[in-house]
Amino acid sequence: MISSKIGHSLDPVILKTYHLFFKDKVINPNIFTLCGTFFGFIAFLCVAYDFLLLGSITLLISGFFDLMDGALARNTNNVTRFGGFLDSVLDRYTDLSIMLGILIHFLRHGDLFNSTVTFVAAIGIAIIPYAKARAEAASLPCNTGLLERPERLILILIDLFFGLLPYVIVVLAIFTHVTVIQRVLFVRKVSKIDR
Repeated sequence: MISSKIGHSLDPVILKTYHLFFKDKVINPNIFTLCGTFFGFIAFLCVAYDFLLLGSITLLISGFFDLMDGALARNTNNVTRFGGFLDSVLDRYTDLSIMLGILIHFLRHGDLFNSTVTFVAAIGIAIIPYAKARAEAASLPCNTGLLERPERLILILIDLFFGLLPYVIVVLAIFTHVTVIQRVLFVRKVSKIDR
């Protein structure tokens, strides 16, 4: 939803930040993809060991690098199929490592219920992009649903920053699967399958 409304309108701001640090030097966008994943793994460790505020900050940095790689690739005409593939694969590692960090956080506090809810949410987070990839493999568009990646990251940032993990995890556990169902129904509709 956010992606479809904002699109690439943040590119100018992101590129100004890039030029502030790197001037006119052209860096391969895949380097920023890797940096985003690195900070995602740092966020995982922070969350797992109860440094939730630091986890939110490092996850925010990870998200910024994730935006920068695409903006830079588009601005330098360096958009490649491999770059898109790498970005998508490493996004999954980041997303699921954060969920693992949250699960470990709850387990360390003996909270079996929220650990289970986190695992249910992680399943939904993994299946959302898989559903899209399978639809696109069948040449069907599938950019629908309530919780695409930006919405999920914003929710996780809010719960880490404000200490709302038990509540936001329940929201993720429910609405990630609602999003999967929305995508299944959408693909069924556009493919005109009656059963």
